[in-house]
Amino acid sequence: MQTTDNTTEAPLVAAIDLGSNSFHMVIARLFQDELKPLEIMSEKVQLGAGLDQDKNLSDEACQRGLDCLSRFAQRISDIPRDSIRIVATNTLRQARNRRVFQREAEKLLGVPMQVIAGREEARLIYLGVSHTLADDSGSRLVIDIGGGSTEFIVGERFESRLLESLQIGCVSYSRKYFADGKLTRTNFQRAVYAAQRELQAIQREYCEHGWQSCVGSSGTAKAIRNACQALGFSEEGITRKGLTQLKEEILSFDTIDELEVVGVKPERTAVLPAGVAIMAAIFDSLQIDQMTFSDGALREGVLYDMAGRLHHEDVRVRTITALADRYHVDQAQTMRIESTLMQLFTQVRNDWDLDDSNLRDMLHWAARCHEIGLAISHSQFHKHSAYLVMHSDLPGFTQLEQQLLAVLVRAHRRKFPVDEFLQLPDRYQESYRRLAILLRLAILLHRNRSMNRLPDIQLKASQQTLSISFPDDWLTHYPLTQAELEQETEYLKNAGYKIKLTT
Repeated sequence: MQTTDNTTEAPLVAAIDLGSNSFHMVIARLFQDELKPLEIMSEKVQLGAGLDQDKNLSDEACQRGLDCLSRFAQRISDIPRDSIRIVATNTLRQARNRRVFQREAEKLLGVPMQVIAGREEARLIYLGVSHTLADDSGSRLVIDIGGGSTEFIVGERFESRLLESLQIGCVSYSRKYFADGKLTRTNFQRAVYAAQRELQAIQREYCEHGWQSCVGSSGTAKAIRNACQALGFSEEGITRKGLTQLKEEILSFDTIDELEVVGVKPERTAVLPAGVAIMAAIFDSLQIDQMTFSDGALREGVLYDMAGRLHHEDVRVRTITALADRYHVDQAQTMRIESTLMQLFTQVRNDWDLDDSNLRDMLHWAARCHEIGLAISHSQFHKHSAYLVMHSDLPGFTQLEQQLLAVLVRAHRRKFPVDEFLQLPDRYQESYRRLAILLRLAILLHRNRSMNRLPDIQLKASQQTLSISFPDDWLTHYPLTQAELEQETEYLKNAGYKIKLTT
């Protein structure tokens, strides 16, 4: 009897990592909760090398990136857009003109580019590494030296405990400490000292926490491992002695142009001295004697994070729950608001073109955390809530998602903040104004924090109009709610929306 291979019917997913040194893409098939990589592409773009002193990306660097993405685009053309995720890291976090690059990148790929914070990058790196290693007990330290930043994570199994991202990178350090192209002990030691200064911020906490094993990921760690093994400096992974020997091997050359190291690809050689200097500083500062290597990294972490979301294991839910717990939010109140909010959302979803699961999720999360600012002060607490959402480390959230959530929270009461919505990318402005209106109404209807159920409220929406219908005489029994709704119509009128109250 012939059997069929069901894996060919499993959905395809793709992750693209826009790093400071390289752009990476992995396409995989999600089958029985396992990701099976089908194609991996990587190109040395060195986007970080195009970042000038004013934090603007050069036209040449942008073009190198877009040329690479045009090639990636051919490989993902048949994959559903909601099964593709693109994350950008340190260089695009810093670039003041990133919107220009972002706009062109999204045209090429048809998928939003997500700029992620350093600690979110660290979380995803750990997720990628942990899925490629044996599921052993005991904590591990994962280190990922990138082109513009280096991530440090201590975790156990699939859960990270300590997360940090420091401004140490092989591309940025190459430009700063090896700009003249000369391989001198002075240049090398300056790079080591610079990295050690940055590491002081985490040195004590990480060393006190401790770990049982140390793992390196991504290109720099791989190049150093390959060189140490090819040159016979270590049998497996990277050792302190092997790292010292590799340093001496590099410094036996006079210039970077002359540098040739067995086991290292030519395109990686230019940033190898800076990478070795950073690794030497890490080994000294964190008292590391040996490091193994993992093929898993950011792009794999993005895929596993996507797989979790597809199976409703979204880390963002845990993040919002933890945020609400930290600031002692009244959960009974938020549950009442959420319930009403979802009823209102369902009624106008089609008319207001809000048929996107991400929009529904954002409303859930806004309802759960809109009162966190009360922990600071009741006065202007909506502004405090927005500040905390925007500036807290929220695992699972991109910078844009935090901005969108913060705007919703900021807009949930008092004067409608029209200018805040104008700061959002164009494609989000109208939909998030509408979400904010629904959030405002749900919160207003539960302002007395009563456990009594609300009556049947009907909403009808057109472009800039929302009609709200209450049962006969209900508002006359709740004059304060009626007064607040009338005030709300004035707030929203100034925002360009017309609210009609009917019974």
